[in-house]
Amino acid sequence: MYELIQVSEQSYYIQSPAKIGLVKLNEKDVCLIDSGNDKDAGRKVRQLLDANGWRLTAIYNTHSNADHIGGNKYLQGQTKCSIYAPGIDCAFTRHPVLEPSFLYGGYPCKELRHKFLMAQESDAQELTKESLPKGFEIIPLPGHFFDMVGFRTPDDVIYLADCLSSRETLDKYQIGFLYDVASYLKTLEMVKSLQANMFIPAHAAASEDITGLAQYNIDKVWEIADKITDTCREPLCFESILQRLFADYGLTMNFEQYVLVGSTVRSYLAWLKDTGRLHAVFENNLLLWQRV
Repeated sequence: MYELIQVSEQSYYIQSPAKIGLVKLNEKDVCLIDSGNDKDAGRKVRQLLDANGWRLTAIYNTHSNADHIGGNKYLQGQTKCSIYAPGIDCAFTRHPVLEPSFLYGGYPCKELRHKFLMAQESDAQELTKESLPKGFEIIPLPGHFFDMVGFRTPDDVIYLADCLSSRETLDKYQIGFLYDVASYLKTLEMVKSLQANMFIPAHAAASEDITGLAQYNIDKVWEIADKITDTCREPLCFESILQRLFADYGLTMNFEQYVLVGSTVRSYLAWLKDTGRLHAVFENNLLLWQRV
C-alpha cells in the first residue's frame, strides 16, 4: 500500500484505497490528483515526495468525497501547495461538514461526523482551465458526485476518479454511490469512447482499455433500476424500499450504509419518477412510490 507506480514518462499513481495521481511537471516539481483519505495518507505521500526530492506545487481534487481530499490539509500545511476543486465540490472541500449533511439530509449525528465522511477543511480554490499546468485537460465526469472531473495529462494518461468501480466491488456491494443517475449513465457512455495510453480509475485497476468495465458499470445501474422498480409493485415508502434492497442484496445496515446507500436509492427514485417508470403519491402523510 502507498507504493509509487509509474505508468508513463510523467505520470504515476500511488496505490492506496483511492488511488492518488502524481504527475511530474519538471525534474523538481510535481502535482497530485487527489490526496488520499486522511492525515496518515498525506504523511505517506509526503514521505514519497521527500524520498524522490520532489516539490509539491498543487493538488487537483477530482471531487470532494472524504477519501479523495482527506490528505489536503496536512499536505497544504507541510508544503504550502495550492489546492483546486471543481464547482460545487470546491465548497464541500472548504466546508467538509457539507458532505455528511448532504448524505443524511440534515445535521449529521456523531456517527457520521468522522474522517470517512468528513475530511478536515482545506483552503481550496475553484478549478479552472487557467489553474491547470500546461498540457493538462479537464474531463467532466458528473454523476457520481456533483461536479466530479477527471484529468488527461500531457503524456496521455487519464485519471478517472470514481466514475468506475471494479467488478469485484460491484459484485460485493451491489449498489455503488451515485448522486445523479442520468448524468452518470451519460458519463459512462462518454468514457467508453475515450482513447488514451492508460486509464487510472480511483477504485479499479489501471488499464489500457476500460470499455468493458464501463459497460459492466452501466449494466449494474440498469440492474439496480429494474430491482427498485420491481420492488415497488405495491406502494412503498422509502424506508421499506431500502429495507427490502438491503435484505435482497445481503447488505448490513449501519449509519454509514444508511446514508450512502439511502442517498443513492433516493437518487434512483427521483430518476425513475422523472423518466416515467415510477410515480409518487402522498397517502396518510406518507410519500409512497409505485411502478407505473
